[in-house]
Amino acid sequence: MMLQITVPDAPSEKDRDAVLAVLRDYNVAQAGDPKLRPVAILLKDEAGADAGGLWGKIAYDWLFVEFLAISPNHRGQDYGTRLMQQAEQIARDAGCLGIWLDTYEFQARGFYEKLGFTVFGTIEDHPKGTRRYFLQKRV
Repeated sequence: MMLQITVPDAPSEKDRDAVLAVLRDYNVAQAGDPKLRPVAILLKDEAGADAGGLWGKIAYDWLFVEFLAISPNHRGQDYGTRLMQQAEQIARDAGCLGIWLDTYEFQARGFYEKLGFTVFGTIEDHPKGTRRYFLQKRV
């Protein structure tokens, strides 16, 4: 049976899930249950308004930090360090081997290196004229 290749103009979550289901089945067959678990550590101001936080997921014994953001008027007050320390504790409590993440050259590579992360990969010209770094830290 021949498969048809299509490229939707506006890919949907249903399209994403169709690809992801096949990938998940393969991964589970090869490496077992990833024990996928979302991780959220949120920052709220005194009025309860969102001020940023950390979003990630635990899978296959590592915590991936997908997003870390702090509102501009709260930067420089060690919230980033506190968020990462909390993430490390969550990773340890979950039995993770480490944490990994990526950051652009114009973002926070130095911040993560001060916390003990090391670069394990780089993409040149992403975005064009700059770099994207991949970092890890054993916990």
